[in-house]
Amino acid sequence: MRILLELSYLGSNYAGFQVQPNKPTVQSKLQDALEAVYGERLPVRGCSRTDAGVHAKQYFATYDTTQHIPPDRIPLALNSHLPCDIAVRSSELVPESFHVRHDVLWKEYRYTLYNSQIRDPFIEGRACRLNRVFSSSELERMRDAARLIVGRKDFRAFMSEGSSITDTVRSVLRLDISVDRDLIYIDVAADGFLYNMVRIIAGTLIDVARGRFAPDDVADIIASRDRRRAGFTAPPEGLCLERVCLDISKICEGQSASRDDTRRSN
Repeated sequence: MRILLELSYLGSNYAGFQVQPNKPTVQSKLQDALEAVYGERLPVRGCSRTDAGVHAKQYFATYDTTQHIPPDRIPLALNSHLPCDIAVRSSELVPESFHVRHDVLWKEYRYTLYNSQIRDPFIEGRACRLNRVFSSSELERMRDAARLIVGRKDFRAFMSEGSSITDTVRSVLRLDISVDRDLIYIDVAADGFLYNMVRIIAGTLIDVARGRFAPDDVADIIASRDRRRAGFTAPPEGLCLERVCLDISKICEGQSASRDDTRRSN
């Protein structure tokens, strides 16, 4: 049977989600908890490869097991073995045909900027603190540039060099910039993301606000497909995976098929 977990975690203490040799990761901590509960080390598949220091408000992962534990009991069982910065929020049984990465319709990331020169210990590690305060006119420059990023385009210029990905076309569904007191939120939703794509978008928009680029330059940067033309890669602590939209029809279809097979066997 395949179990789908919904997680939240703070990534400050981890080298990303995926297991890495001799480094603490969210995946390894989750596998430790599963081993404590099930008595065996179960492989875990995640919906995204978040980088070191990146957070996730909503994250999905699956694992397969032959042992039966009621899904409503799994979160409490796992949370008793997880560190305080990782939490399982819910779990459910899904068909074995469900793939937690391939059956994602879109994801939404939020990059948070702390628009103040004074440190705030309650925000430290969860936002990128700027070395200057941006004015309302500079924020409008960022919004003008953001509009040019929305759409289906080749985003190779917003992918870290050295990545092995060859298909770099993605659809950015939404890119909004909002302000809440000293916090600037850059919210990006897309059908998929390239390596460091959101952090490079954030760095480019910051460079637009600073005057390194004009807002209209963003269209030329995208067309160039050249990473060197885009802005810097913003620090990881400002990035959080906010929402993941799963293809629920794949879950429902599989569950219906499973019920039909059960009826026929009876």
